[in-house]
Amino acid sequence: MKTKVKKPLMFVMALLPIAVIGGLTTGIYTYESCSKEMQQTLLSQTGGYEPFLAAITLQVVLYAVICGFLGCILAEKVGLMRPIRFKKETWCRACLLGVISGLAFGLDYWIFGKIIPEVAASCENITISNFIASVLYGGIIEEVMLRLFTMSLIVFLIWKVFFRTLPKEQISDRVFIAANILSAIIFAAGHLPATFLTFEQVGAVVIFHCFLYNGGLGIVFGRLYRKYGIQYAMTGHILCHIVSKIIWIIFL
Repeated sequence: MKTKVKKPLMFVMALLPIAVIGGLTTGIYTYESCSKEMQQTLLSQTGGYEPFLAAITLQVVLYAVICGFLGCILAEKVGLMRPIRFKKETWCRACLLGVISGLAFGLDYWIFGKIIPEVAASCENITISNFIASVLYGGIIEEVMLRLFTMSLIVFLIWKVFFRTLPKEQISDRVFIAANILSAIIFAAGHLPATFLTFEQVGAVVIFHCFLYNGGLGIVFGRLYRKYGIQYAMTGHILCHIVSKIIWIIFL
């Protein structure tokens, strides 16, 4: 029992400083992205700027601790947990996919920014808090929540409901693919609250934009997790944000 708990605990402990910094910068960026009216609403609901940042940071830390701990256990049960180390060839492959994803995401300004003002504004106004939050929260904590935990949980549930007589080594690839698609949809849907918070008008185009990029890229990161391990999904996701933001900083 101690051995089964030790690895998840060590993983969570390593995540804590990332979650704290990622949560704090996410709170700063969220506040900066809101209209003056929304800022006043947030401050009145939380009791001030510092309590607002503390609440966001605590929320992110709880996400990291709960999803990191349970995700490690679930991933181990369904055969998705790999040793947290990097192999050169696989790392290069993850980096390549991350760069390609970043280039695709970097086109967001020219494809959707022309018809969605908030998209154009987010691309034009890259702040330090935005950059750090996208790397630490987006690239690492989101992968813990959506791939390590959610995708592993979906695989576990499908396995136990439909294929419980099979050992984990014989779980079909179709189960992992289905779990990847479902977790990517959940990943995209999870961005809707922030979309409703920061976008003045949320119509069909805005929702399509949210699911196209977040869902599509989520499938890419999910495949990296399924094939190679969570560290490679994080690598791809981090590089996606870094490359796209560098494009906007240089060309906008």
